[in-house]
Amino acid sequence: QVQLVESGGGLVQAGGSLRLSCVASARTFNTYAINWFRQAPGKEREFVAGITFNGGRTNYADSVKGRFTVSRDNAKNTVYLQMNSLKPDETAIYYCAARRAIDQAIEDEPARFAHWGQGTQVTVSS
Repeated sequence: QVQLVESGGGLVQAGGSLRLSCVASARTFNTYAINWFRQAPGKEREFVAGITFNGGRTNYADSVKGRFTVSRDNAKNTVYLQMNSLKPDETAIYYCAARRAIDQAIEDEPARFAHWGQGTQVTVSS
């Protein structure tokens, strides 16, 4: 079992930046692939970014490519999401999610992830 805690959300103006963190409790954190998802009011949860268990591969939603960067520090049991040039329509609750996987595949479907954090609110003002 792994518990995830997100932090780093807040209020930022359009064009600004935030860095989200996701800290995991698992001793075997380095065997989990981690994704970031987001959910805006009235919308479905959507894939934002993903990183494999060892950081060897990353993937991004087309809408955030070139602006967001996902990274991990397995020694700290932490995954980060650096978000630059934020837009008002990216206002949402951002979640990190974990699945046990030691391959280089990056899944983008929420149903594939068994472990979720409580989310952190990101609000981008215009």
